[in-house]
Amino acid sequence: MIHRYFIKTPWWVKKFFSSYVWSIPSTRKIVYLTFDDGPHPTITPWVLAQLKEYNAKATFFCVGNNVVHHPDVYSRIIDEGHAVGNHTHGHLNGWKTATKNYLADISAASQIIVTGLFRPPYGKITKAQARAIAGAMNVATARVIMWDVLSADFDTSISARRCAYHVLKNVSPGSIVVFHDSEKAFLNLESALPLVLSVLGKKGYRFEKIVMGGL
Repeated sequence: MIHRYFIKTPWWVKKFFSSYVWSIPSTRKIVYLTFDDGPHPTITPWVLAQLKEYNAKATFFCVGNNVVHHPDVYSRIIDEGHAVGNHTHGHLNGWKTATKNYLADISAASQIIVTGLFRPPYGKITKAQARAIAGAMNVATARVIMWDVLSADFDTSISARRCAYHVLKNVSPGSIVVFHDSEKAFLNLESALPLVLSVLGKKGYRFEKIVMGGL
């Protein structure tokens, strides 16, 4: 099947965009699960319950506008020990947005999402935008967090089992994996996430959140 995206990020992409974080190399069996586009009033709590069942920590890249509408869910993410990242306020595509407007949108999200972690929606950000994100987020240091493995849970043309297979086949110690706590992705996420947590857990993997000090 031909996709318009990479499941496993190629080495040459990582090398060309070497200032971005694609994985966090480790000699231990650690994997970093990340969830984009929330918080969602019902799906994010479901994800949190799954993570708790497996004693897993994760990183949630939140859309500022969704945090405004669901502050209780956002607070629960933090209260349960997970990390949060800025995913812009309006889920903007950096390639299609003027730098000034893009940075203003990131700044708006930073008023309610306090973090040094940033993930560009669709993985699309220009070099000029990336260089200025720390200032937009009002932090001394910021990192653009990309990914090593894409579950493709957003793709409604594939099955949940295929999404889980994408992760289980390609994950390695230190991998950053992308899921989405969104309505579109939940059709696949509902079955794929428990399977990934179960199988990797049995293989001895630990699920940790991304922290600035570890980058």
